[in-house]
Amino acid sequence: MNYHAIRAIYIFEMSRTMRTLTQSIIAPVISTALYFIVFGAAIGAHMAQPDGIAYGAFIVPGLIMLSILTQSISNASFGIYFPKYLGTIYELLSAPVSVFEIVLGYVGAAATKSIILGLIILATARLFVTFSIDSPLWMLAFLVLTSITFSLFGFIIGIWAEGFERLSLIPTLIVTPLTFLGGSFYSLSMLPPFWQKVTLLNPVAYLVSGFRWSFFGVSDIHPGVSLGMTFVFMAVCLGIVGWMFKTGYRLKK
Repeated sequence: MNYHAIRAIYIFEMSRTMRTLTQSIIAPVISTALYFIVFGAAIGAHMAQPDGIAYGAFIVPGLIMLSILTQSISNASFGIYFPKYLGTIYELLSAPVSVFEIVLGYVGAAATKSIILGLIILATARLFVTFSIDSPLWMLAFLVLTSITFSLFGFIIGIWAEGFERLSLIPTLIVTPLTFLGGSFYSLSMLPPFWQKVTLLNPVAYLVSGFRWSFFGVSDIHPGVSLGMTFVFMAVCLGIVGWMFKTGYRLKK
């Protein structure tokens, strides 16, 4: 294991966060705070309590998950795309560094940023709503697994993208709508039976449900199923990344 290479990639990617602090941390926190003000304080007082939970507290896991998914993808995709764009990817590919070490450095850094962001948003949420966390260890487990999984997904997007506009295409047109439709702002039990079944086709619904269970002990989907689906998606992403490096897909001209 080339720990020096992993450390170099990891530190370089983490240092990029400080250069883009406004975009990486401040902007997502402010955006999420606005959600808490509008939905939690203003509208939440007039909303029914899903599963007996105050609406402002109910949306906390969903809002954290929304930020985690989008930022994990963004951090990882930009991290690997810039070496492609600048041409330094060839130096990395020719260096005595394995695929596992490259992925560990880039994805590890992207996941770390997302975890830090999630914890900051969690602390910020307490300024607006009152809530408790029933299972802190499971909450951290879902936070870490989701950050790693979607950082892998973002890594794939970064390799696939052939231009800057494509980096935001999938997060904007697919991931964000799926997050909104995955129970971030409502309980799936509030939907008609048909739409409850349709929502089960949305992979983000499993993540939001499992994460919410760690907070309040209630979920629309069994937490074991949510955890299993997370591991399945992670395995699929790992398989795609391995295939991309093995075939040189959009890595070698």
